[in-house]
Amino acid sequence: MPLQKRRKDVRNVAIIAHVDHGKTTLVDALLKQTGAHQFREGETTIMDSNPLERERGITIFSKNASIRWRDTLINIIDTPGHADFGSEVERILRMVDGVLLLVDALEGPMPQTKFVLRKSLELHLKPIVVINKIDRPNARPDEVASMTFDLFCELSATDEQLDFPIVYASAREGYARRELEDDDTNMAPLLDVILRRVLPPVADEEQPFQMLVTMLEHDNFVGHIAVGRIMHGKIGVNRPVVIIRRGGEQKRCRITKILKYVGLHRVESEEAMAGDIVSLAGTEGASVGSTIAAPEKPEALPMVEIDEPTLSMNFSQNTSPRAGLDGGRFLTSRHIRERLEHEARVNVGIRVEEAVDNRLKVSGRGELHLSILIETMRREGYELEVSRPEVILKRLDGVLLEPVEEVVIEVDPEYQGPVMEAIGGRRGEVRDISRTSAGTVRLEFLISTRALIGFRSELMMMTRGTAIMYQNFYRYMRFQGELPKRRVGVLVSMGGGRAVAYALWGLEKRGEIMVKPGDDIYEGMIIGVNNKGNDLVVNASRGKQLTNFRAAGTDEAIQLTPPREITLEFALEFIEDDELVEITPKNIRLRKMMLSEIDRRRAGRPGGGKKSGRGSGH
Repeated sequence: MPLQKRRKDVRNVAIIAHVDHGKTTLVDALLKQTGAHQFREGETTIMDSNPLERERGITIFSKNASIRWRDTLINIIDTPGHADFGSEVERILRMVDGVLLLVDALEGPMPQTKFVLRKSLELHLKPIVVINKIDRPNARPDEVASMTFDLFCELSATDEQLDFPIVYASAREGYARRELEDDDTNMAPLLDVILRRVLPPVADEEQPFQMLVTMLEHDNFVGHIAVGRIMHGKIGVNRPVVIIRRGGEQKRCRITKILKYVGLHRVESEEAMAGDIVSLAGTEGASVGSTIAAPEKPEALPMVEIDEPTLSMNFSQNTSPRAGLDGGRFLTSRHIRERLEHEARVNVGIRVEEAVDNRLKVSGRGELHLSILIETMRREGYELEVSRPEVILKRLDGVLLEPVEEVVIEVDPEYQGPVMEAIGGRRGEVRDISRTSAGTVRLEFLISTRALIGFRSELMMMTRGTAIMYQNFYRYMRFQGELPKRRVGVLVSMGGGRAVAYALWGLEKRGEIMVKPGDDIYEGMIIGVNNKGNDLVVNASRGKQLTNFRAAGTDEAIQLTPPREITLEFALEFIEDDELVEITPKNIRLRKMMLSEIDRRRAGRPGGGKKSGRGSGH
């Protein structure tokens, strides 16, 4: 077998980890160490540039950066840590020759550590283990190193992969050490390990040009941009190429710009060669998984296999009486269709299909995956309605199967009983119970994806917001039958107008209220919870009757409990099959699918199958 040509002056590496174990902070520390970015006063993580990422503290979209260390160019890719963005992780790992596996020095390997590590081991990548946050109180780096080795064994790592180097670090403080006793004060030890342990990329400039498209972007000035690693050959500006799509369809085009990363910034280049991670403009028609090749030898590279979606929702235009009144710019089904079709092209984890009544069925890897898409559209000025999330079932050899999740919950000891009772009520199977060094109880269990819908909100209420929950797709298993539905009913507005404090005060004894005085409401809008379990039609805009008689205290201000804030995650978890979430740039509302009470009764589904009542507003 002939020796493979490699570029000794380049290293391509991805950083993989569980959510919140410090990937983005580590990249920032490496950029700072090499002078690739000058931090401004008060600036923290620069890689999380998307507003949603800054708000949630997680990486959603992978990002590229490059640094130069000892005359070697190191391309670093920060990948998402949540399993819902597995398709993003899968594609990124195809571009690199090594990975930095980050593990928290206190928490140790977590479910999504296992998820991302499995992906990299299957691609025969050699990891470098970075045990991060060694400066945390109660850190246990030696114990975590042993746990990580056990995880490698569990995932059937090869002997070569088991011989991984360990680097101890505090990304926040900006230092890395080969041994815990060392006194290094910067990131140089980690950078040196990357140069020694990550293989230089295979790069033969003499072969015909080939590049696998792993990401797509769009620029208003440059147009369609394909991002990927050049596998063979080299490319120059104005060179003709052939795009080979899935199914073998080919399209000729011409490269108009070549963009490379210098630090965090993209700069134009006249040429790029095998081993480089580049962005190519002029590639209209390319999709994720396409191959861009030389026209004289247009051969496709192996396609990236992506995890199948497990959850779906119906998207449609906003049909409520408030449609178009909340600052939305894109209101029609055509606008929504075009936006979702664009998303499906650039995000291979999303699948869009036609549904009934001009709705679109959108499938993704989980609630977080879909809610990020919805929130992004909302901020772009779209108005839409979405249905309750539903799991995607499969049938194999006549057996109905459903997706099952691997879940880890950490709670204070006093909440262990109620949480286990809730898990049992949703038919979860407890696999392990252990105490952490921080004094909390860690529960590991398997539970169907269906049963998890709505569970996170219930868990937070049950534990007063102190629980930590992680989940990861496990596999498809036999369908478990019907599960318990929402235990509470809802208060449904009987008419439109503005919510009145006096009416809401009378409704508070029914359950939790979701609107405040002065809010615009409409017939069929859900304005609160009815604790008795049935849906109740109420009048929330009825004012107090005025009389000629006044008594002491009559005119005192009404004191209302602050209403629940309707977040997108809560709304998607809370609604039932006959309800929708109305999403506009300014508001998130809950509503009945059929706004009219008469229509709901006529359809034979009053209150979504629950006993429906009519209230006076008290």
